[in-house]
Amino acid sequence: MRIAVTIFLTDETITPTRLARELEQRGYAGLYLPEHTHIPVERTTPYPAGVELPREYTRTLDPFVALGQAAAVTERLGVGTGITLAAQHDPIDLAKQIATLDHLSGGRFTLGVGFGWNVEEAADHGVEWRTRRELVRDRMGLMRALWSEEPTAYEGEFGSVRASFAHPKPVQKPRGPVVGPRTLVGGAAGPKLFTHICAYADGWLPIGGRGLSESLPALRTAWADAGRDPGALQVVPYAVRPSPDKLAHYAGLGIEEVVVQLPPEGEAGVLRALDAYQPFVDAR
Repeated sequence: MRIAVTIFLTDETITPTRLARELEQRGYAGLYLPEHTHIPVERTTPYPAGVELPREYTRTLDPFVALGQAAAVTERLGVGTGITLAAQHDPIDLAKQIATLDHLSGGRFTLGVGFGWNVEEAADHGVEWRTRRELVRDRMGLMRALWSEEPTAYEGEFGSVRASFAHPKPVQKPRGPVVGPRTLVGGAAGPKLFTHICAYADGWLPIGGRGLSESLPALRTAWADAGRDPGALQVVPYAVRPSPDKLAHYAGLGIEEVVVQLPPEGEAGVLRALDAYQPFVDAR
């Protein structure tokens, strides 16, 4: 089982380059970073974890800039977003960012896509909350057009692009309906989410990894009904607090990669956490 990490990198934590070098040296599989462009002070949306919003949410580094640094100082370490708030981006610009990072990293990029939880943050980007999922699906379609080998036009409900020359291209070749880098969708289990996964992704990025024994059969059924290759589905539990029993449970479900949570701390605190997780990496 591959062990990757996620962390809220901020202006107060360990740097992307220092962390990336350490992860590659220790044998970790990848580094995934979250995204928040800003956190409005006048926020009525409750934090999903049910406590006061942690400080690091207000100070996150831009994930693409940070992952570009991480990729530049490593050769094998995977880099990914967990997650990209696709509704909050211009899809033409986002397609270029993603393709460039994937190209420069030699195909090491994983695009984690999500729908967000902060209504006020999304509203400042002009996002209508009730249609944000449809907006994300539309933007994925537009980006797929730009990533296609031949100039391809796209006309969607929320946006369009003319048939265009757009390079570089992501490294991975198209697979089924998926065009672009390895793509995982985050969110809570349910028919709507599974429809999105089957339509434009390689798999699921479930936060915390709880309840997979119950939800995985439903996802696999939806995947098969959509005509997708049963062996191609990827499920990557995200922001996990690992234990031997938990990882053994995931392995029994056929899961091949887990993303463990690091604390948003300086170098000393992060290295202590990596030391604690090292036996899981060495045992893989």
